[in-house]
Amino acid sequence: MDASQPYVLSLYVTGMTARAIRAVENVRAMCDEHLEGRYELTVIDVYQQPVLAKDEQIIAAPTLIKKLPLPQCRFIGDMSRRDRMLLRLGISRP
Repeated sequence: MDASQPYVLSLYVTGMTARAIRAVENVRAMCDEHLEGRYELTVIDVYQQPVLAKDEQIIAAPTLIKKLPLPQCRFIGDMSRRDRMLLRLGISRP
């Protein structure tokens, strides 16, 4: 995979709970460390934007969706397991 290819990510959370805030912080930290300058992260609160969650068929939160580069994939649950997120999202370590 091209190391300069941008990543487009969407993180679905439920409100601004402690778990949601931790998920956002963990995903941003992972992106800053491994995708610096080449990612776009959108955080969507399923309570505030339920139509977007329905369109993406979100059944649990937090859910991280990698839209680009293809193939799309999802990571659901504990966003503190950075090693699992990197593997699932196809992000190679430097």
